[in-house]
Amino acid sequence: QVQLVESGGGSVQAGGSLRLSCAASGRTFSTYTMGWFRQSPGKEREFVAAIRWSGNIYYTDSVKGRFTISRDNAKNTVYLQMNSLKPEDTAVYYCAAVRRQYDRGVVTTQSEYDYWGQGTQVTVSS
Repeated sequence: QVQLVESGGGSVQAGGSLRLSCAASGRTFSTYTMGWFRQSPGKEREFVAAIRWSGNIYYTDSVKGRFTISRDNAKNTVYLQMNSLKPEDTAVYYCAAVRRQYDRGVVTTQSEYDYWGQGTQVTVSS
């Protein structure tokens, strides 16, 4: 069992930065694949970034070069550093987790994740 608590959302001007955090409770955090998704009003939730327990990282094309996902297993926390933010990045951002025995499996679809945070609002103004 894992519970996820997100923080770090807020409002920022275009070109600014925000750092989201997702703290996980429970044991075996180091063997969980962690992902970030986002959802804007009227749109479906979309994949943003993921990091396997081994450290392999994946990003959606629209955030490559701007966002960085990382994890600190000692703190049971995953981060999403968001730089050069654009108005189209405005959304509710969700943290997700799934336990994986091996460094493999799909990481870009919602159905692969078993645990979800409550979401944190990110607003980017022009």
